[in-house]
Amino acid sequence: MPFSVTTSRAAFILLGKELRLEFRTRELLTATIVFALVIVVLFSFAFDPTPAESRRYGPGLLWIAFLFAGSLMLHPSFAREQSNDTLDGLRMAPVSPFSILLGKMLANFIFLSLAEVVLVPVFAVLYNVSLSGIVGRLIVVLILGTLGIVITGTVFSAVSAHARMRELLLPLLLLPILAPLLIACVESTGSLFAEQPALDRTWLAFLAGFDIVFLTASWLLCDYLLEE
Repeated sequence: MPFSVTTSRAAFILLGKELRLEFRTRELLTATIVFALVIVVLFSFAFDPTPAESRRYGPGLLWIAFLFAGSLMLHPSFAREQSNDTLDGLRMAPVSPFSILLGKMLANFIFLSLAEVVLVPVFAVLYNVSLSGIVGRLIVVLILGTLGIVITGTVFSAVSAHARMRELLLPLLLLPILAPLLIACVESTGSLFAEQPALDRTWLAFLAGFDIVFLTASWLLCDYLLEE
């Protein structure tokens, strides 16, 4: 089924379900934020970086925290649908399989973005990094990087949902694919944290291209991704 109003409407219905389910308990979101905060705080005390070292190593540490937060958050995307066989019900619904993936992606993007809203200011304070004058450009990098993590993570969460060792399989599938994306995110963020902030459009184009390629691939392969 091609992308249509029906697809987008079904995706937003599923998004609403995911948001209601999570904000009712806030268990996953709270655990993810606390976990990521602990990582950022521990790195700060372990390295005790100078301002120059913060600008140099901070972007890598920040995106490692985002990666760990995303890995923790993305795993239950389809795993929790297994307990009540709700994924079978979603597949039998008269909607495009891509709408199921899209709804999950949107929910995961919102959850991970909320975690980043908390993490970035804490990171800036602990690592003595000024965000003045770069907030807009940093948001662009965060959006593109987060989309890449969420798109690939949601797809591989669907692939590994039926595996017996899915907790181990998801990171094994995800990390090699995300390595180029993380490099681009770190380089883009590092250029913004420099003494003379600048955003390299080459890395920005790479991030956008990564997101488009994997989103298109998930659309084309959605019928196979949700099969048993």
